[in-house]
Amino acid sequence: MGLFRRGPKEGGAADAPADVPQVEAVVDTPAEDEAADVDARGPWDAEAIFPAAPRVDLGAILLPPVEGMEVRLEVDKATNVVSAVAVLLEGSSLQLQAFAAPRSEGIWDEIREEIAASITQQGGTVDDLPGPFGRELLARLPVRTPEGRTGHRPARFIGSDGPRWFLRGVLTGRAAVEPDAAGTLENLFSQVVVVRGTDARPPRDLLPLQLPGGATPPTAPAEQPRFAPPARGPEITEIG
Repeated sequence: MGLFRRGPKEGGAADAPADVPQVEAVVDTPAEDEAADVDARGPWDAEAIFPAAPRVDLGAILLPPVEGMEVRLEVDKATNVVSAVAVLLEGSSLQLQAFAAPRSEGIWDEIREEIAASITQQGGTVDDLPGPFGRELLARLPVRTPEGRTGHRPARFIGSDGPRWFLRGVLTGRAAVEPDAAGTLENLFSQVVVVRGTDARPPRDLLPLQLPGGATPPTAPAEQPRFAPPARGPEITEIG
């Protein structure tokens, strides 16, 4: 995953430019005498000690590469800024968003309740279950089939409370229902580094994301997902 390009509109046939630049984003290596203090499993805070590994700098999220994955940066159509990172791999996807949180307490418990209520109100079902990162939601999201009928799409909502931040992941596709398919994306989630920054932000404020190398987002942006079930918009930016 060493190259990035601006993707065409969904369903388009535009080719990527030939002169796409290289993306090389490697986090600092902890000192050898600090190795014993590194937590074995993240997500980690950028100000803490964490295992050194290649990671793509997307602003608030430092993303570890996985062989064969495709990364799409979703763009808010109202503000034309990057609002989410979506990782696609072997029939599964993981959407990532990082938010500001209070200094004194986490927000995942409260957010799970709100997501569950939103899904239920829309006609879906949801179960609050234990998972590899603590409590998570296994949901069946209502969708409209091509025949005009109402169907359901499975999704797993996972979360991690950090120091003054919260990282949310949404697993869809095979990873939502097959443990073997979920393993690689769960491991990716556990290796994310969150860059909170020092700015004062209200709780749940979306931490800023960016394209690698200072590129600008496309002019026809995508729908921004919030704490309700996410929806992919018509325009994406891809990292190949």
